[in-house]
Amino acid sequence: MQIRAAEISDIIREQIKEYAKQLEVRETGMVLSTGDGIARIYGLDKAAAGELIEFPHAVYGIVLNLEEDNVGAAVFGEQQAIKEGDEVRRTGRIAEVPVGEALLGRVVNALGQAEDGKGPIKGTAARRIELKAPGIVVRQPV
Repeated sequence: MQIRAAEISDIIREQIKEYAKQLEVRETGMVLSTGDGIARIYGLDKAAAGELIEFPHAVYGIVLNLEEDNVGAAVFGEQQAIKEGDEVRRTGRIAEVPVGEALLGRVVNALGQAEDGKGPIKGTAARRIELKAPGIVVRQPV
């Protein structure tokens, strides 16, 4: 059996046409320390206050303290699963929960995820967890 150069080049051309290069860019950081439900993270320079971050083992946290060289985050879930040196990923989403009548009678966690075994919550609207409090109403003097 003889191998022809034309056949090889045709096969290579076909594989190049079908090749689809996909690039995913993520900002990641590294856990410096954990304790009392708080994690210190290095490397999340562009994280926003109130942003959800993802730790290993599907544990989430919320960015609360932005400093020059690290970020402080409250951990939602099992803090014992997070170790020094673990990778942390930004989600790019500010923490929000579903709102509306779909929540009536449901049991949810701090992230608005169902904990009652009745399936996901089909809320049509969402609201941020951290909101600016409304101003004091101007009152008539008495």
